[in-house]
Amino acid sequence: MDPLSQVLSLLKPSSYAAGGFGAEGDFAVRFPRHDGIKCYAILAGEGWLVVEGTGAPVALRAGDCFLLPRGLPFCLTTDLALRPIDFEVLRARGRVGAVTKEARGATRFVAGGHFALAGSHANLVLDALPPIVHIRAEADRAQMRWALDRMHEELSDPRPGGSLIVQQLATTMLVQALRLHLAEGAHRGASWLAALTDPQLSGAIAAMHDEPGHPWTLEKLARRAGMSRTVFALRFKEVVGETATEYLTRWRMLLAAERLAADDEPVAAIASTLGYESESSFGKAFRRVIEHPPRQFARRPGRSGGGASPL
Repeated sequence: MDPLSQVLSLLKPSSYAAGGFGAEGDFAVRFPRHDGIKCYAILAGEGWLVVEGTGAPVALRAGDCFLLPRGLPFCLTTDLALRPIDFEVLRARGRVGAVTKEARGATRFVAGGHFALAGSHANLVLDALPPIVHIRAEADRAQMRWALDRMHEELSDPRPGGSLIVQQLATTMLVQALRLHLAEGAHRGASWLAALTDPQLSGAIAAMHDEPGHPWTLEKLARRAGMSRTVFALRFKEVVGETATEYLTRWRMLLAAERLAADDEPVAAIASTLGYESESSFGKAFRRVIEHPPRQFARRPGRSGGGASPL
């Protein structure tokens, strides 16, 4: 499994919802801060997206899709001069929610999906993304709309196995958005996500992911990257934003947290398979990264994903 797939497998998309609204005239809707990720498709009409704290409004045209991974408040409008109405007001009036035939036939129509991430370390992915992932290329947005439409069908007409299908669709939308984000070269700033497009660093990251319990050293990782030890260390820190050793420790602790949450596997056994000679040294690393002692983390009550609103 490649590094991106391995990280995403820990996120566990949950609490799905989908819906939409249509309008014949102009509109302006303000949406509050949200948990998780929202995904939208402009199926008819044109408008603007204004996300708090991100600068200039983004022009939207029919067919465009976009993801909002940071949870910032935002506004969808057809006219920047309009005073927006709160989303909760429209929902109370029954103006948003299930996508009806009448709504789909409106001259302006927006459909959206919202899913929370139950994995406790979702910020590993979300913090590496910009506040807005805008998908405009026809081939790319067609794939996003397909997944969004299927999600709505499953949520509006529940059938056996539907929850698993919706989970896979949510993951598909996220993976596709990440792929497009990487392909466009839009990732600016240091992050592990940016390193996946680096031909040399990606090899070192893949090695750490494939064999997290191996006694990796800077020399060994540099050889995997085809670089000298010094150049590799400097390049990794510059692109990823942390040292290779820090990245390896964090990845090991994410895997450990997943195993501790999943079953009653002994802490000592987990420590050993992840390259730690003692439970004590593993515990110190776990507390530093996860901010809980291993045994305390394992005893925490299970948490469900936060409630997702229809849009």
